[in-house]
Amino acid sequence: MKAAPRASARRRVWVLAVAALVSVALVWAYHYPPQHYASPMRDWLPAQPDRELTDDERASRVVFRQILLTPAIPSRSSKIAFMFLTPGTLPFERLWEKFFEGHEGRYTIYVHASRERPEHVSPLFIGRDVHSDKVQWGTISMIDAERRLLANALQDIDNQHFVLLSDSCVPLHNFDYVYDYLMGTNLSFIDSFYDPGPHGNFRYSRNMLPEVREADFRKGSQWFSLKRQHALMTIADSLYYTKFKLYCKPGMEDGRNCYADEHYLPTLFNMMDPHGISNWSVTHVDWSEGKWHPKAYRAQDVSYELLKNITSIDMSHHVTSDSQRIETHNPCLWNGVKRPCYLFARKFYPESMNNLMNLFSNYTLF
Repeated sequence: MKAAPRASARRRVWVLAVAALVSVALVWAYHYPPQHYASPMRDWLPAQPDRELTDDERASRVVFRQILLTPAIPSRSSKIAFMFLTPGTLPFERLWEKFFEGHEGRYTIYVHASRERPEHVSPLFIGRDVHSDKVQWGTISMIDAERRLLANALQDIDNQHFVLLSDSCVPLHNFDYVYDYLMGTNLSFIDSFYDPGPHGNFRYSRNMLPEVREADFRKGSQWFSLKRQHALMTIADSLYYTKFKLYCKPGMEDGRNCYADEHYLPTLFNMMDPHGISNWSVTHVDWSEGKWHPKAYRAQDVSYELLKNITSIDMSHHVTSDSQRIETHNPCLWNGVKRPCYLFARKFYPESMNNLMNLFSNYTLF
């Protein structure tokens, strides 16, 4: 009669032992998954550094984690916020009006004019100016303007994607194509790549330690397209923004000319949500001339063939600025499918307006 309790006790011991082994296995699998497996939850969370976090880092990561794990707020009518960062008047308002035509309720417009109050020729742009401040190229004021635009656009709960555009940007596709492209994926389109050369990691300052390591430092195009969670992270960040404000600027004491608009967001999201960004920008810029500024298009340059060629590009391209000039080409994958990379393009001179208007209905069908 006494054997039964002993057998029951042994069973409990075995059950507890098995449960403990399963728990250890699960913890091990979570932290050291097989190479062919990646936990979806791990992909959504900032990587844990191999050191003790500072208080400010821990606070920042808590905020970022909550933003990333918070489900998107249901919206009656999801919209794209088109945010124009411009010195003054927008020369392509009539072209954008043609692009937006017939799609009321699916977009919003915000204009940040840093030098002079713009004169709008399209009624769609009237009343869309936000409180603006001066912007100096290459300084943190560029990031300030981007955050100002995001803060205004985030007030509309229906805005689910946020596109930064310049005064020289033009659309490459019709509105439906752009809307489906941006809304149909859970990515933000942020250009981010590693450049060991003088125009890349040479600009890094060790004063950014411990929060930003040189191995985390990235370069990329300023022209982004952010999903709502990433837009919230951008305006919520104080820690990493301050590091770039203090230690990434032209004329640093150590002789390094760092430009925050080329490094802040690529580095931030490389650190905090690398699987949530595309690593290319949906705005095409031609740097093939190897100058300080990209190729600009005059009226005579704008043709059906030019626009068709840009819209057919389906590989992102990066070149390091060191002596090796290493080129990398990666397919632009949209939900795992190779697609054209670009939805917009710059830099177009105002004189090209008529050619673009005449060609719009044809080249946006690609």
